[in-house]
Amino acid sequence: MKEIGYFELLKTNGKFRIFWAAAVISMMGEWFNTIALFTLILEHSGSEAMLGLLFTIRMLGFAILQPITGLLADRWSRKWIMIISNILQMGLALCFLMVDGPEDMWWLIGLSGVMMILHGAYMTAERAALPNIVSADELATANALDAATWSTALAFGAFLGGIVVSEYNVATAFIIDSITFFIGAIILLPLKLPQQVSEDMKGPIFRTALKNIKAGFTRLIDEPRLKRIVFAKTTWNLAGGGLAAVFLVIAGSRMSPGEMAAGIGLFFMARGIGTGIGPIIARKYLTNKSKWPALVGILVSVSGFFYLLIGLTIFENLYLTIALIIIAHSASGANWVLSTILTQQWVEDEVRGRVFSIDMLLMSISFSLSTFTAGWLLNNTNLTLKMGMIWFSCAMIAFGIIFTMWRPDNRERNTHQIQISE
Repeated sequence: MKEIGYFELLKTNGKFRIFWAAAVISMMGEWFNTIALFTLILEHSGSEAMLGLLFTIRMLGFAILQPITGLLADRWSRKWIMIISNILQMGLALCFLMVDGPEDMWWLIGLSGVMMILHGAYMTAERAALPNIVSADELATANALDAATWSTALAFGAFLGGIVVSEYNVATAFIIDSITFFIGAIILLPLKLPQQVSEDMKGPIFRTALKNIKAGFTRLIDEPRLKRIVFAKTTWNLAGGGLAAVFLVIAGSRMSPGEMAAGIGLFFMARGIGTGIGPIIARKYLTNKSKWPALVGILVSVSGFFYLLIGLTIFENLYLTIALIIIAHSASGANWVLSTILTQQWVEDEVRGRVFSIDMLLMSISFSLSTFTAGWLLNNTNLTLKMGMIWFSCAMIAFGIIFTMWRPDNRERNTHQIQISE
């Protein structure tokens, strides 16, 4: 089966073009918001633990309602879930304009967590909907382009956000963020998004919710290869959360004294470039899909290896650090897109939202644990930034090796063969 090219996909598939444009606009604003939040916390609290807490609450917010959002993505219109999510986030982004000092840090972090609940609903609906608007030969291209879009938004959104905050103020960043959510919602309005809803989902929601959420877990557990692949993103985030969201942010703030937001934005731009390049390289060169389940674990270790080099050389050469960040996140981006495509191909439309919600739930919990641990260690122990990056990167390498060696699908196949021979 010949896969379609990126420009051809955008040219010939109008539904995907709308879907993609909405994601570009919304995510650009999201990273304006993120850089502004980093800046506010570091300026008003000066606490590295508070920064870790921000990420922990954001990812717990992303995770906590995933079983519910997955259920809703299989029951209600995925298009309207995305639109409503954008509209609500538009209003919440403006609330950050009221931040006025250290006493506001707690509600700032809590409100950021609420926004991540809505963002989690958007992402689950989006991941579940994508296979319904592209053909089988467009799926890998669409996922690679979607991942590259997220990464481009991260790269340029974070970089521009850093410049805007440095040259103007955080209020300007929050206003721009709000506008982008509004535009993203408007773009989605004309989209006709096909969706299959199971008969089991059509009863009273409160009476059937628990049974239908359980059905999503059952679908996942009953297929060993799927049970394994759903831990691919989680495995990277066990150490990657602390590395990318705490150590890298703090390193960026120290890399450019006096221009804290610009330094953070620069490193996040490098991260975005990497996660954009990785899926494109994976689509072009990793064409043997039978090897993808093993490759996603290897890619975690590769990412950890280059983060180890970052830790060993941090602050010695800015350009070297940027290059290493790009390579490390190229591996993580490939891990993300390969595991996502496999899940989309293996899971039926009627239950896809619930399976992706479990994927997002596990990933978010691991990310939260990682960021909280990194922030706590920096604030309460003698751990230095450099040693923290080294230890966490070594842990990432080990997690990738463990994932690669864990093959529950092989175990079941061997058990089945033994039973047949008996």
